[in-house]
Amino acid sequence: MTGARAGHARVAAGGRGFDVEYAWVGTRDERAPVLVFLHEGLGSLSMWRGFPEALCAATRTRGLVYSRPGYGRSTPRDAREKWPVDFMHFQARSVLPELLAALRVPPRPWMFGHSDGASIALLYASAFPDAPAGVVAAAPHLFVEDVSVRSIEAARAAYEAHDLRPRLARYHDDPDSAFFGWNDIWLDPAFRDWNIEGEVSAIRCPLLAVQGYDDEYGTMAQLDRLAARVPHARLLKLDRCGHSPHRDQPVRLIEAVAAFMRDNASGDARRPVNPS
Repeated sequence: MTGARAGHARVAAGGRGFDVEYAWVGTRDERAPVLVFLHEGLGSLSMWRGFPEALCAATRTRGLVYSRPGYGRSTPRDAREKWPVDFMHFQARSVLPELLAALRVPPRPWMFGHSDGASIALLYASAFPDAPAGVVAAAPHLFVEDVSVRSIEAARAAYEAHDLRPRLARYHDDPDSAFFGWNDIWLDPAFRDWNIEGEVSAIRCPLLAVQGYDDEYGTMAQLDRLAARVPHARLLKLDRCGHSPHRDQPVRLIEAVAAFMRDNASGDARRPVNPS
C-alpha cells in the first residue's frame, strides 16, 4: 500500500494478547471520517492491494486496514488451536472494539467488510447499534449454504495438492495458520447450523449489501434474507461478478459506496434498493 502509515497494535481480547498488523491509508486529515476494512477468510492487510486507497480517495476518508489475529503479519494461530463456531462473534465483539480503542479511532467509523469480514461488520453493528456510521457488507455470510461448503472443500484440495499454499505465503507469515483456522471451522459439521439472521435484526445504522451473481461462495439468498431482517438495507447485485466485488467490479463498487456515504450524509441513506 503506497504511502501507508503502518505498525502493530497490542490488543487484549478473550484473556489473550495479540499483535495486530495495521495500516492507515487515504487522507492524513484527522478530521476526516474513518473507514475500517475487514478482510475475507483467507485475506490480510496486504491482500486488499490498492482497493482501500482507491475507495478512501473517492470518499475522502481515512482508511484503517488490518489483519485479524491468525492472518498476515499479526499474531498467528497456534497450530493446536481450533477456532470455535462463534469465531466471528469473538472478532466483532472483542477484537475489533479493542483494536479501535487501542488506535484511538474516533466515534462512529464506517465499516467495509468482505465475506467473513462482512459478517464480522454486521455482527459489530448488531452488538453495538450506535457505534458505526454505516456498514458496507460485500458478499456477506448470514448462514451456511451448500455452495459455500463445496467451494471451501475445493480450496482445501487446492491448498494441499496445488499452488494455493505458496501463493498465500506471500501475504501471511504463517499460511497454515490463516488457511486451516478458516477452513477447519467452515468444514466442521457443527458449523452447518451457524446463522446470524437473528442478530442482524438489531442493525440500525445505514447498510449497503453487495453481492455478485457469479459468487462461488454464496447465493443471492444471503442478500435477500438480510434485506428481510434489515428492511432499510440498500442492495447492490452485480452482474459479471464473483465472490470479490472489489476485484471484479471495483469501479462500480466504489461509485456505489461513495454515493451511499454521500446519501447518508444528506439524510437519504434509506432510499429504495438499487437496481442490479
